[in-house]
Amino acid sequence: MHISATTALPLRTSLPGDERAGRDENREPSESSPASRQRLDLKQIQELTRLRQRDREVRAHEMAHLAAAGPYAVGGPTYEYRKGPDGQRYAVGGHVNIDTSPVPGDPEATLRKAETIRRAALAPGDPSPQDRSVAAAAASMATKAQIELQQKTAERDSRGRTDAYRDAHSTTKEGTRIDLYG
Repeated sequence: MHISATTALPLRTSLPGDERAGRDENREPSESSPASRQRLDLKQIQELTRLRQRDREVRAHEMAHLAAAGPYAVGGPTYEYRKGPDGQRYAVGGHVNIDTSPVPGDPEATLRKAETIRRAALAPGDPSPQDRSVAAAAASMATKAQIELQQKTAERDSRGRTDAYRDAHSTTKEGTRIDLYG
């Protein structure tokens, strides 16, 4: 798992067993290069068709993550490539880093952030196992934030009851006792 300094978890897409041929942020294959105009046999044409289709799927998948992640995306998509029989590189996997750190001292903001991260992880129609793992981590983050919110509410309510009791049994400037409970 790739984790950045901002505690970002990647949302990945990849085919098992695909060979990796380096990384590039946004380079797309060119269908008009000299290498793509060479004579290819039927097997190579089928492989090229499969790679082009996979490239489109991977790019759409990662863009869905990026669009849903909003401000919590750490940079753009990163792709993993495989070289095709035409000499071009095709995206066969990728990821978008997402900042998954809680918002310090603000459980409400953490809860909103966790919900956004979960939506981003599940944004593509075919979330990968890594995407599902990130969504589960976001759900856990949301649960912790909800617990923290409940604790703060309980503390605030407890302080409010104490303050109300103290106020109800206090005296005014003139020395008259005010009793709100009796």
